[in-house]
Formats: sequence, structure tokens, C-alpha cells
Amino acid sequence: MAHESFGQAITTPEQIIEMAAGYQKSRIILTAFELDVFTSIGKVALSAEDVARKTGANAKSTERLLNALCAMGLMVKKEEFFFNTDISLRYLAKGSENYLARIGHMLNMYRSWGTLTDAVLEGRSVTAREYDETSLERFIASMHHRAKKTADMLVSHIDITGVAKLLDIGGGSGVYSMAFARLKPDLHAVVLDLPNVIDLTRRYITESGLASRIGTKEGDYNKDDFGYGYDLIFMSAIVHINSYEENRALMKKAFESLNPMGRIIIQDHIMEEDRTAPLRGALFSLNMLVNTKSGDTYTENEMKEWLENAGCVDIRRIPTGMENDLMTGTKPV
Repeated sequence: MAHESFGQAITTPEQIIEMAAGYQKSRIILTAFELDVFTSIGKVALSAEDVARKTGANAKSTERLLNALCAMGLMVKKEEFFFNTDISLRYLAKGSENYLARIGHMLNMYRSWGTLTDAVLEGRSVTAREYDETSLERFIASMHHRAKKTADMLVSHIDITGVAKLLDIGGGSGVYSMAFARLKPDLHAVVLDLPNVIDLTRRYITESGLASRIGTKEGDYNKDDFGYGYDLIFMSAIVHINSYEENRALMKKAFESLNPMGRIIIQDHIMEEDRTAPLRGALFSLNMLVNTKSGDTYTENEMKEWLENAGCVDIRRIPTGMENDLMTGTKPV
């Protein structure tokens, strides 16, 4: 049986070489993004010397970088001047509403993926996962802008009839709490996250205009108490950070914090039983290997076991037609 990569069967050595060399194009984009090259040029035309001056880089090496971006179709060169393309201006220059802020987080990921061989040999991450202030802001901004485009559509797949109080575990910017609040005007949400994240969360909530309906709670979801009285506990992109055993304990604690008929909703990669699909989940499993102490991606049956062990009934998968489906379980009366 032929294995597939990104939907295409691998049939030639050239395809293997192209995949192995993919880091080169990736690093070019990441470096240009990190130096704010696209933003520096904006809607005008600049020489390599101009760009180097604005970014604080070497002029000759900047020209090499810009030439490579032209070859990749992200810049246009006329004589000695460089222009953004419509695509790079729309997605890679700050100030655009379509700006791909998540690429800032990819800078952190690129560095940690360089340790993959050592992580596979050791069976664990060999890099510290603590974020400095800049990296943390990049990460939260990346997750916020990515989810903001799909959050309303995702939560529309969840029946929130009768839900008055929601706990958003590890909720980051609160982007999903905002979507729930927009969907149901009488719903009150609480975002639980680490203290240094909650400082950022409050900023995003204030900007959303929903501060009267979305509160915050500082804490470590694997260690601290959640409180009680929730009708819905939502976990987006959380279980992949934890070990199997940590997730089993997390579901038990969440279950105990629910009102009768309250529900747990998990959004994450849901792997096929042999763990070779979907591709994105298989890649993300390695991302967790290099970045976390014990994170992984999990199968539907594993998630069912966590919820069953916690005491949930009516455990099922909710298809979304989006990148990830949902898993849900209900606390009986």
C-alpha cells in the first residue's frame, strides 16, 4: 500500500529530495517575516540597501534574501527595486486584516524541530518549553488570529441550549469564549489559564467588548481547582499537550466541576487507530515530542476511554467538516 504525503503518492526520488529540502523555502519565509521585510517594503518599492537599513541587516545578504523571495513568487524585482506581491502584502505585511501572525509562532517551532533527531533518540523533548514574554505573545497572537476566522463556525456545531456558565480550559486569548458569548447572549464564560497568559487574555477580552460576560481565572489546569457549577467545559488544543494519564485525570476533574447534564467538549486532532492519519495529526505528534514533556495526539477510542472513566454518558464524536472534529461526553443526572 503506497503511503501518501499531502495527498500525493510518493513515486520518484525527486519527490523525496524536494520534501527533504523543504526547510530551505520555509526558512527564507521565516527569516523575512522575522526581519519584517514585507512590512518594511509595504506598498512602495525599495532597494536592498533601503530594506537592509530599515531592518538592521547586511545589505548584500539582504539582496540575496530578496532575490530568493522573488524566485519563490513573494516579491517582484524591477531593476534594483523590490516590490511586495499582492499576496505578500495581504498576508505577510503587518497592518493587513489577513496578516498571518501565526508565522511568528512557527519561528519558535522551527528552532525546536531542529532537535527532532535528539528527541527521537531520547524519547522526550530536549528543549525547554518555557516561553519568554515575546515568544508567549507571538504564540497567543498566532492562536487567536488563526481561531478567530473559524471560531463562530466551530461553536455553531455545539448545542448550547440551557448553557448558562462555561469554563474554557487553557483558553488563551479567549477566542472561543467570545464565539460562545456571541452565539448565546445570556451565557457567561470563564477562561482558565496560567497567570502570564491571563494577562494577555484580559487584553483580548477587553478589545472584544465582551468583558462583562467573559471572566478569567488564573491557574494550572493539571494542578488547580476549577470550581463548580459549569454547564459546559470546553477544551480546545489542550489534550495534545498532556500525557494519556494526565488527560484521564483532567477529564475526571472536569466531570466533577459540571452540573448534572453538563458536558465536556474536546477539540483536538483525532487520530485513526493506526495513527498514520490524518497527516496533520501525525506531524503534530512529533511537534509535541520536540516541544512538550509528554504530549501526543490521540485516537477517538482513547478520548472515549477518558470520558467513560470520568463517568460521562452519551459519548460521541461531532463531525464539523472542519480541520478537527469534536468529542463530547455528558454528566448524568
